Amino acid sequence: MSMIRRLLALDGVNVVCHFRDDGYLIEGYGLMSHNDMGRLAQFAHDYRRIAQGNVDWVEHLGDQNHLHVTVGGHKLVTLADADSGLSVGDQVALELVNPLFFAQDGNRVRG
Repeated sequence: MSMIRRLLALDGVNVVCHFRDDGYLIEGYGLMSHNDMGRLAQFAHDYRRIAQGNVDWVEHLGDQNHLHVTVGGHKLVTLADADSGLSVGDQVALELVNPLFFAQDGNRVRG
């Protein structure tokens, strides 16, 4: 059984799509028609809001954590609930909503 099919066993997952870098749907499983999965794959490609990476470090801050994540060779820091259960080496998917970008010197990059 492929990894993509195993993901459907998770609660709340309606569809899982595997697509090429150009947005072409390779395979998809779940509660959508093949045509809708193709449109979803193209949407994800066009907007690139979902990023997958690995947790490098969990910085405990009390009621929340900073997750230090490597995504495609880039280092990101995001907030997570203290009880998320995430640890170093875990794979995570991040939805980028109004992200802030910083240059190597620490100054914010405004776009």
